Amino acid sequence: MKHLLNLLAAVALLVWGTHLVRTGVLRVFGANLRKILVQSMRNRFTAALSGIGVTALVQSSTATSLMTSSFVGQGLVTLPAALAVMRGADVGTALISVLFSADLSWLSPMFIFVGVVLFISRSASVAGRVGRVLIGLGLMLLALQLVVEATEPLFSAPAVRVLLASLNSDVLLEITIGAVLAIVAYSSLAVVLLVAAMASSNVVPLDVALGLVLGANLGSGLLAVLTTAKSAVPVRQVTVGNLLFKALGVAILAPFVGLWLRHVQPHVPNATHGVVLFHLAFNVLISLGFIGLTQWVATLVTKMLPVPPVPASSMRPHHLDPSALSTPSLAISNAAREALHQADVVETMLIGTLDVIRHNDLRLAQELRQLDDTVDELYSAIKYYMTRISREALGEEESRRWTDIISFTINMEQIGDIIERVIIDIEDKKIKPQRNFSEAGMAEIVELHGRLVANLRLSMSVFLNGNVRDAQRLLEEKARFRDLERAYATTHLDRLSDRTTLSMETSSLHIDLISDLKRINSHICSIAYPILESAGALAPSRLRESRLGKIEG
Repeated sequence: MKHLLNLLAAVALLVWGTHLVRTGVLRVFGANLRKILVQSMRNRFTAALSGIGVTALVQSSTATSLMTSSFVGQGLVTLPAALAVMRGADVGTALISVLFSADLSWLSPMFIFVGVVLFISRSASVAGRVGRVLIGLGLMLLALQLVVEATEPLFSAPAVRVLLASLNSDVLLEITIGAVLAIVAYSSLAVVLLVAAMASSNVVPLDVALGLVLGANLGSGLLAVLTTAKSAVPVRQVTVGNLLFKALGVAILAPFVGLWLRHVQPHVPNATHGVVLFHLAFNVLISLGFIGLTQWVATLVTKMLPVPPVPASSMRPHHLDPSALSTPSLAISNAAREALHQADVVETMLIGTLDVIRHNDLRLAQELRQLDDTVDELYSAIKYYMTRISREALGEEESRRWTDIISFTINMEQIGDIIERVIIDIEDKKIKPQRNFSEAGMAEIVELHGRLVANLRLSMSVFLNGNVRDAQRLLEEKARFRDLERAYATTHLDRLSDRTTLSMETSSLHIDLISDLKRINSHICSIAYPILESAGALAPSRLRESRLGKIEG
């Protein structure tokens, strides 16, 4: 029992080390890796090369698959290009397994020591995140040593040897077990390294080890499919297409395992190298052989998983892909896109409000009030999605972006509530009593409304791009809007003094309306504060105003 626990602990340490490396690299290079993938989609060969490089860094073809799938779901890349990336991703994983098969045990204590020093002393900086990567690499190397040490006494037991002997010459069973192990470990790399270590200790015959390697490759494709099972159809198309490539490769090359053992293995130094080189050869062959089929497979997958038509009126969350949560930088990007979707709904409400005022349209008023429910639902969905993103896995810039997204969605939700109350007031105080604003009063409302729509669009640009100059313009517009609101309140009082009938009938509504428009504008312009504060371009008085607003909120 002790030897079994030691083996399980070693395997767990190997999987955990892989996880630390993957998450650490994504924290340091996450945004840059996404840019590299998107920019490399000019043709299938550069896409495959980027897949090799990114996967070699994150040490997980599954992580690369999830990133690439999300890009397809967002319409940033085409399905054939994404499938080409995955051809390279598999080669990247295989290259890492070859590297780790070398005797690097002397690096383990050095990586762990240096990594811990960096992580403890500078945990919040880039150096601290690099330290996390070094800790993961050191743990992986240490785990491989522990696997070898734990398997020798455990698998020398007669009962275990009989069980392992039953796997002999049953390729289908070996592939199945390898696939299950890859899914459970959440890493085909960890399984391949484990199998290589077991083969070097003569725990499993070499032919069985090669069958397990084929299964691990198939399992990594299944894992990506399972992870994206609830995602949008374009996302699932990538993982299903990648699984088709892997399944086809396993089916074609499984019968040739014997040829490898007879003609290649005698020229390989030992069983460990035999396993990892077979893993590399398998992925290189199917990548080179199938890269010309990406368009054909993309067409087939599109027929298997057609994208359902989305009604123009659909306001449900479009971008909150659950599979992206394992890649925090990607999840942050998805949440930002959904926040802009929420702002689009708010813009629809705001533009429609003027039509309700002008045309006394009760039907439109009801539709706009229902849109506030959509804004609230989007806010709740974004907030829940954001809470599922690991804050520990975010870098400093991404943490700031996390806060900006939450602040933006809160402001949009509050704007939606104000617009709903405005529409209710218009129904009760203007449409039902059949009253109208004076010509001058209506011109004032139109002017304020036009500025409000322009400011909302500017705030969306500021949120998306973080442009400091646009953020400063937004605060300048806040001051202009405040001055206009005061001026129009004064001119309205002048009309009351002149006893203008229409102004007297709608006086309460007019004053409340321009006050509500000012409140909406304040929420819109508050989006500029975090941008200017992070850039050090916020005046001291504005900084105090921003912080007071947060406290009051």
